[in-house]
Amino acid sequence: MSSKLEKIIFHKWETAKFGSVYLIYCIWFLLAAFAVIAEMSRGLTGIDNYLIFEGVFKHVVQEKYLFSYYPDEYVSFNNYGPAFSLVIAPFALLPTYIGCFLWAMANAAALFIALKMLPVEEKQKIILYWIVLIEMMTSIHSVQFNPMFTAFFIFTFVFTLRGKDWIATLFIALGILTKLYGIAGLAFFFFSKNKIQFILSLLVWLTIIVAAPILYSSYNYIVQSYEDWYYQIIRRNQQNIDNSRTAGMQDISVPGMIRRIFKYYGPIDFPIIAVAGILFGIPLLKRQNQDHPDFKLNYLALVLISVVIFSSAAESPTFVIAVTGAALWFISQQQPFTTKTKATLWLLFLMTILSPTDLIPPYIRINFILAYSLKALPCFIIWCWLIISCWKIHLPKIPAK
Repeated sequence: MSSKLEKIIFHKWETAKFGSVYLIYCIWFLLAAFAVIAEMSRGLTGIDNYLIFEGVFKHVVQEKYLFSYYPDEYVSFNNYGPAFSLVIAPFALLPTYIGCFLWAMANAAALFIALKMLPVEEKQKIILYWIVLIEMMTSIHSVQFNPMFTAFFIFTFVFTLRGKDWIATLFIALGILTKLYGIAGLAFFFFSKNKIQFILSLLVWLTIIVAAPILYSSYNYIVQSYEDWYYQIIRRNQQNIDNSRTAGMQDISVPGMIRRIFKYYGPIDFPIIAVAGILFGIPLLKRQNQDHPDFKLNYLALVLISVVIFSSAAESPTFVIAVTGAALWFISQQQPFTTKTKATLWLLFLMTILSPTDLIPPYIRINFILAYSLKALPCFIIWCWLIISCWKIHLPKIPAK
């Protein structure tokens, strides 16, 4: 790309309104509708993920084992626990195609509303929408849960800052009990103005969400299903790691990059996550940081990126979560944007956002980006950038002489 074109684009981002908010409204929801209609037009095989989600609710009602293969219902298999039946229930009760369409649009709407609620300027929100747009559409093409799951983190963050812990903790509880690594939302506990209320509210919501499916199932079945879910998570994690040997579609993560680039399949996940957790957690413990607006926004970005790039379950549609975090990193940079900032954003677009699309030649996409889990690389670079920024905030200021 020519330097002249680059200057024009970044000048737009630095000085202009970057488009009407109503334009991005229309484009966002039109592309989401286009994506789900395109998949539905392929028949039931095009919406297999939705059939799995729908099956969670039906199997909980019928008290069937949640993690078996059901070839008469869908092609793949389920990894969600019984609490997910609460989320999918309003859609699973409808005819399949209507439920699928509304499910996809609800995911797009949840993420759109969440971004709109962020405490940033209107121009910054529009930039967020434009950066996240393609990844949102990629996830909708897979009729995935990830856009809504991204919104759960943002809702938790926003309502915690607003002092509405009882709403914030609802989304943490939903995140933990549907996709497990929603537990990362607990980082926002440090931003709460009433930490006792935060803890009590979380315990109440966890109890309610765990118990609620009993209303349309049974106590013994739900208890057994949570135990089954625990073992399914362990099995699935090992399957994802094993798939790295064949450059499968999962494990697009930092440990996955190491496995695929260096052909090392030993136990590396825990040491990597432990080191990342220490780097992530220490600045959060300082009270001065907890009150710093830039620090808070950086931590939301870190949470969104971390839950993807350190997970063996990460796949292409999951990256709407991480790219939302990367977009938050971008808008938090000082303007005018530096060369390093611009280069990192281009890398994010080329290797992460556009890599699943036809704009990237199949040979490069399959033999490099997928083969070595390189879709995770730009997000990891941004994660490191954010960690350094947070540690700089954490370091005590040296008084001037």
